[in-house]
Amino acid sequence: MSHDQEKHSVCISVPKVFDWVTRQVDLPTISFREPELTDIFPCDETPGESLCDFLEDFPGYTTRCRVLEESLLTREVTDPACRVQVNVCLPNGKEVCLEKVKVLAKGLLEVDILDSTGDVICTSDPIEFATIQTFYLCAPKDTLVDAFISAGQCDAEIVCDDTFAQLDISFSFCLDIHVYADVRLEVEAAYCKPRNEFPVTDIVCRDNKFPPQCPVVFPGSDQCPQPSVKQSSDC
Repeated sequence: MSHDQEKHSVCISVPKVFDWVTRQVDLPTISFREPELTDIFPCDETPGESLCDFLEDFPGYTTRCRVLEESLLTREVTDPACRVQVNVCLPNGKEVCLEKVKVLAKGLLEVDILDSTGDVICTSDPIEFATIQTFYLCAPKDTLVDAFISAGQCDAEIVCDDTFAQLDISFSFCLDIHVYADVRLEVEAAYCKPRNEFPVTDIVCRDNKFPPQCPVVFPGSDQCPQPSVKQSSDC
């Protein structure tokens, strides 16, 4: 790009970030007991056999929880035009007027059951999670709230004994909230031009197909004396 042009004032339209927070959300444990436990795991078609009965043939089984990323949905559920204003006391003692924003985060999880060799022997039906989180943000009228899940950790555990059977799922994730609006800014800038393209030619065949050698050493000359070798005790 060319940088030798004279700068001048230009007006640009860009998204301005009014507020940005990140929160770790720890969902309440999702639990399933019989008969629902067997119903969500279509592992075996034997009539009357429970999930724990099926797992007796797989000692040393483990579980793995997965988030179906294509199912994730995050959005503001409050009316952007009628956000409630709240006076909030900052850590430094000052008060500021913020807007109350509620955000929905939902999606689907699946739980895999693996045998002792790590092969999947059964997968649950999709399991839904959902939560509504309340934030106090700088989100005045005409701003937009953009929410997304940036990371997460899911754990699942199946407990089977003689009198008890249960699946427990724990899911924690990071919820990022951005508040923004398009604004016009006057900045000092210069228009860009494309750079000149370098005259590069693709080279397919090399003229020299052999690596360089050491002619002083080999093949050398008949007149050269035999090299002497000096040994050192430091070697």
